[in-house]
Amino acid sequence: MSAAQATSDDLPGDPVVEVRRSRKRRRTVAAYREDDKVVVLVPARFTRAEEREWVATMLARLERSERRRRPSDAGLERRATELSAKFLDGLAEPLQVRWVANQNSRWGSCTPSDRSIRLSVRLQGMPAWVIDYVLVHELAHLIEAGHTPSFWAWVDRYPKAERAKGFLEGVAAASSLDVAAGPPDCSDEGAAQMARDDHA
Repeated sequence: MSAAQATSDDLPGDPVVEVRRSRKRRRTVAAYREDDKVVVLVPARFTRAEEREWVATMLARLERSERRRRPSDAGLERRATELSAKFLDGLAEPLQVRWVANQNSRWGSCTPSDRSIRLSVRLQGMPAWVIDYVLVHELAHLIEAGHTPSFWAWVDRYPKAERAKGFLEGVAAASSLDVAAGPPDCSDEGAAQMARDDHA
């Protein structure tokens, strides 16, 4: 497999793209995010013109896929309210829930004094039940500030809490070991976003 790097200068307005040509790949094209670039897998037989066309197509598909999987701040607030009602007896009432890009050491955070919750954008693209778990975790801090047994009792009301903890620990461990996630089978799917972190 050979790779060709395209910079954002080559593709105005687009992210850094690495094109990987494969002799084994006959007809299919796939794209996924890897660190700070987008990797596009194409058959080795493609011409440069076909490659450019497919890179543009796959960038658009990847963006659409990620947009579908990325709720807005308003959507995040609505989901937090639903989760509080369902699992926390409606006791957790945040005043603000939003995505932030500056959290590199945690999946989410909560400030009980101003009732604000922030989720790392690195969660975007992960399964909805994982994002829900992080929301429930942060919502529980509005009831119990510390990581006390009482706090964990609230969090564990979420049925997929243990599964989500394992998922996030796996992402963190794979990232720490520098184990790259393979590209998804379907080219329309968003890629796994690996991040070095502890769970929420």
